[in-house]
Amino acid sequence: MNEEFASINQMRAVTISREYGSGGGEIASRLARRLGWHLVDHAIVEHVASEFGTSQEEAETHDEHVQGMVSQALNSLLYLYPAAMASTPPEAFLSDEEYCDAFNRIVRAAAARGHVVIVGRASQVILAELRDALHVRVIAPFEKRVVYVMQREGVDRHTAESRIHRKDHERASYLEREFHRHPDDAHLYDLVLNTSLLDLESAVDIICFTLQQKARGLATKTSELGLATGLARYPAQPQDFPSLAH
Repeated sequence: MNEEFASINQMRAVTISREYGSGGGEIASRLARRLGWHLVDHAIVEHVASEFGTSQEEAETHDEHVQGMVSQALNSLLYLYPAAMASTPPEAFLSDEEYCDAFNRIVRAAAARGHVVIVGRASQVILAELRDALHVRVIAPFEKRVVYVMQREGVDRHTAESRIHRKDHERASYLEREFHRHPDDAHLYDLVLNTSLLDLESAVDIICFTLQQKARGLATKTSELGLATGLARYPAQPQDFPSLAH
């Protein structure tokens, strides 16, 4: 176990993208506790709300959006990584574009801090170039997610279904509008987990194993990684590629 965590601790971050109601947030929380890493999630929204004396609900309306309240993003960044923006006044961020940029800085600052589990915030795209970050997508069938939301949030079926549709649409729209990517693009991730087949602890186990495996590859050149490494050529013509001579 000590060797496992020594390897894992070479990694900087895990990003968790999730379909609403798939259990991705709970998985992220459990993963952060197991690793002893910092969770970058809903706590940011709560901090922003308390900083500005607004309600949590009001702050949440701006979460993962590119609308106003630029100072909230700046203060969240200061909360996570004070040295990163200590000399930047709130007036420096005025436009929606700069608001989006501020949230990008939050994600990058969190990764610079290291040993963080980041939920959402387009982190799988913003940190895509980091070899020491693991990108995970958590999904589940719609019906399973409806049951999960009904149980966890204490709402009826209609409310659960509406909430899932709305949240999924908002998250996808944000990623498409700001980064021209779609969250369902499997190439954005190192690992995609279907929680209809896994309990939450097993999902955490799989992420930890994958994190360890990716950490082991950090010392290897990117060009030397991949499934073809060390494999010999097929001994004969593959049967689904007939010879051109026929």
